[in-house]
Amino acid sequence: MWWIYALLSALFAALTAIFAKVGVSDIPSNLATGIRTLVILVLVWSIVFFRGEWKMAGGLSRHGLLFLILSGLATGMSWLFYFKALQVGKVSQVAPVDKLSVALTIILAAVFLQESITWKTALGAGLIICGTLVLIWK
Repeated sequence: MWWIYALLSALFAALTAIFAKVGVSDIPSNLATGIRTLVILVLVWSIVFFRGEWKMAGGLSRHGLLFLILSGLATGMSWLFYFKALQVGKVSQVAPVDKLSVALTIILAAVFLQESITWKTALGAGLIICGTLVLIWK
């Protein structure tokens, strides 16, 4: 069942790139990111309140909260750089290069979370890295 959510995530990420490229054509990329973030904030918190999940916020550990904050900061920086890249580059190049994050995540998961890397995972990550090099090579 996880793969259905992952495929939906990929679909919406693709739509994000297309919509964002059009959206940043005539406004500063940071403003575009701010607008996007506001929409996400309203959407996600509406779901949290509708489902009653806000009641669980008091039970968060400091450790968990710290890492959620760090994740949020990393996401914010990613979005700021992504929108700037979309503004100045071709979406057909920016979006695939952005997916280098997949290979980097595999490496970081092995280093910091001690996740094992199978030969299939290593091959996939290697192909992503090679594809990224092809796209950015001048």
